[in-house]
Amino acid sequence: MYIQQLYTGCLSEAAYFIESEGEAAVIDPMRDIEAYLQLAAERKATIKYIFETHFHADFVSGHIDLASATGAPIIYGPDTKALFKVHIAADGEEFALGKVKIKVLHTPGHTLESTCYLLQDEAGKDNAVFTGDTLFVGDVGRPDLSQQGETLTMNDLAGMLYESLQKKIMPLADDVVVYPAHGAGSSCGKNLGPKSYSTIGDEKQSNYALLAKTKEAFIQSVTDGLANPPLYFPINAAMNQKGYSSMEEVLANGMVAIAADAFEALLEDDNYVILDTRPGNLFTVGFVPGSIFIGLEGRFAEWAGSLLPFDKKIVLVTEPGKQKESITRLARVGFELFGGYLDGGFEAWQKAGKTIDLIIDVEPDELAMDLPFDDRIVVVDVRKETEFADGHVAGAVNIPLSNLTDPGSMANIDDTDNLYVHCASGYRSVIASSLIKRQGIHNLRNIAGGWAKIQEEERIEKEKSPEVLN
Repeated sequence: MYIQQLYTGCLSEAAYFIESEGEAAVIDPMRDIEAYLQLAAERKATIKYIFETHFHADFVSGHIDLASATGAPIIYGPDTKALFKVHIAADGEEFALGKVKIKVLHTPGHTLESTCYLLQDEAGKDNAVFTGDTLFVGDVGRPDLSQQGETLTMNDLAGMLYESLQKKIMPLADDVVVYPAHGAGSSCGKNLGPKSYSTIGDEKQSNYALLAKTKEAFIQSVTDGLANPPLYFPINAAMNQKGYSSMEEVLANGMVAIAADAFEALLEDDNYVILDTRPGNLFTVGFVPGSIFIGLEGRFAEWAGSLLPFDKKIVLVTEPGKQKESITRLARVGFELFGGYLDGGFEAWQKAGKTIDLIIDVEPDELAMDLPFDDRIVVVDVRKETEFADGHVAGAVNIPLSNLTDPGSMANIDDTDNLYVHCASGYRSVIASSLIKRQGIHNLRNIAGGWAKIQEEERIEKEKSPEVLN
């Protein structure tokens, strides 16, 4: 028996490849399926099953393309309502895979169709459970993602999740390995632990949700403090349920080179969005005017899904050779409308003599020197509210990055203000600066290193907002 976790860091997503005696199963595949096909070839195995734990909201799964490529059936648990061909498994149904078995454990709560898959080894012993978004390391799935048309409340689903965990997961032996669909950083839970796998025994001892003494206490503990889910979640969930364009088609539309003159014509076309995926330190020193920056080096796909429109064509400015990666990672969170990429990248734009824009980077010591002498300075902190509350520049304005797509987000900023924009380390603030510029506000500076560097500058007064944290 062979198990491999395939982890995608920028989405904190884990897919799984299980193989026994030349037969393989893939659980929760990512939209780009090459890794699973390659692994099957390396193992000299045939992919026999594609298991889905639920209709994922945070990424588009590769179940349809993988089924098309392999002929393997797509398997969901009970209460699944899909608009494509699937095998809807019964609770307790078993699937033979070489000398091992995979047993279906229906665990509604995160969603109605949520299902875990229990792997039993060659001797019939419970070996591992693939828990999807039902159980994470240190957390459980959020119960507030009820799909359109469902009348269940968040508390209803939380109650169902409690019953599922108590009846299907907690009775498993302590040494059974827990393989969840997500790790730290995912928005599918409140506070996932740093490890990407665990054991039932460890979760019984340390997972706050499993330590709840009553159903009522569980409901309260898992629903308190939930942040709003990213805006792209319902879009992805619907695509996973209804179907989507093939990756081959998406790449064909995106991998079209556009010369600088033709690219320039798109700047005034409201049907297009220009996305620059280069590193932030390259973007700030020069970019195509009107571009939105979201660099590949950060939580790229998650921020793209949260900030970019899905009804407009995306045209790309990338580092050389990064076009396919940019398109693939965007497709993972549901983007399918692409218009091509700038041929030759930003260097070709400059050589063509086109107009450029830039963002001035400054160090915190420059802010420290300017603050006492410029009463027009406004420090814009684009971190989350809880980050801001835990410590910020005295008098700073908190506008979380996720709010900057709202046209009114800068309503309280005057044209004469001198903006100093920062986040925690510098990634989000460059995104924010590009969005603020698109609102027609250009008098800004990006604080390099963000809050991490600001804290080291003793001349800048700091404060906290403890009432937000309580």
